[in-house]
Amino acid sequence: METRRVRPVAGLAVGRGTGPELADVFEAVLTRVGEMCSVEIEIARSPRLYHSYFTLKEEGDAARIRDLTQQDADHYEQFCRDQAADGVTAVFRTAINAQSLYLVRERLQAVKVDPITPELLLVRDEAQGFYTGVNRHTPGTVTRETVFSEEITAKVLEFAVRRAWAEWPDAGPARIVLAYKFHLLDGALGDWVDRIARRLGVGVELCQPDTVNRNLIEHGLTPRTLIVAGNEWADIMHVVLLDRFGGERQENRYTENVHLRPDVARLVEYQTVHGSADDLAGTGRVNPTATIRAAAAIAERHAGCAGAIAAAEAALRSARDRGVGTPDAGGRHSTTEVVAEVLEALDPVADRVPVAGA
Repeated sequence: METRRVRPVAGLAVGRGTGPELADVFEAVLTRVGEMCSVEIEIARSPRLYHSYFTLKEEGDAARIRDLTQQDADHYEQFCRDQAADGVTAVFRTAINAQSLYLVRERLQAVKVDPITPELLLVRDEAQGFYTGVNRHTPGTVTRETVFSEEITAKVLEFAVRRAWAEWPDAGPARIVLAYKFHLLDGALGDWVDRIARRLGVGVELCQPDTVNRNLIEHGLTPRTLIVAGNEWADIMHVVLLDRFGGERQENRYTENVHLRPDVARLVEYQTVHGSADDLAGTGRVNPTATIRAAAAIAERHAGCAGAIAAAEAALRSARDRGVGTPDAGGRHSTTEVVAEVLEALDPVADRVPVAGA
């Protein structure tokens, strides 16, 4: 069948550390899946190589780091805006310095989405709060100013409820838990949540993070639970929830970051849960599983390659069954060897991937 050319469907932003290696993995998998679907998937790659925290530390003093942090944030924000304006609906981003990243998330009003299990949906509020804001430096002191607002809280909760109904279309969420340090906000967050919940017609439990932890330990999961969480809890607990309830490791998972600002609302950013892994850079030992899965998800959801996710999962299982894996997964193979095995294993399941438009 003749290859059908489409618009660039995937943006690609690369950070330092293991970013360049994982970018190669992403491009190889996306290209191969596209070939299986007779779709040429173009990749719009950001021209900037963004810093990780550790590469920033090599650049000099705090003033230099602040400058480069701002440059990375400004550049990546504009890259996302440009992709959205050009009609691109997905960006894959490897790990970059968190301070730069959260500046962008605040500006574009981002939330992170991860269906931890079929019964637990985590929506992480990245658009406000203690991880956002700006620093002011005086000798020996850093003062960080952050903001919470009713407007952003409403946007986050409204999105989370919509996404929960998409996850459980027959019944919606049975329980909505908000995990925030609301005791530090003079009661304002509680008042906002009450008003928003009444307007949405939903019941909401606003809990301190330690209360959420205690309830999960004591009672486990309630079916169809939606947890909406501030970063001060969700950043730490994300991998714990994956391990305890999802039976997963962060090296195997990707997440979606959805932007709530109207001008970038159709652009979804995919990222691995694991970080930049600077200590593995250049060693050929970084686990490519999460990147492979993200590439397949983008191909299926944004390029019309129906069946790509199932094909990638079958290929990953085949590689595992043959004992092919990176050292962190108990194997003895390099990143390149694992990817080659997965790409080869895609061939037997190619007939499961319908041609786009067929």
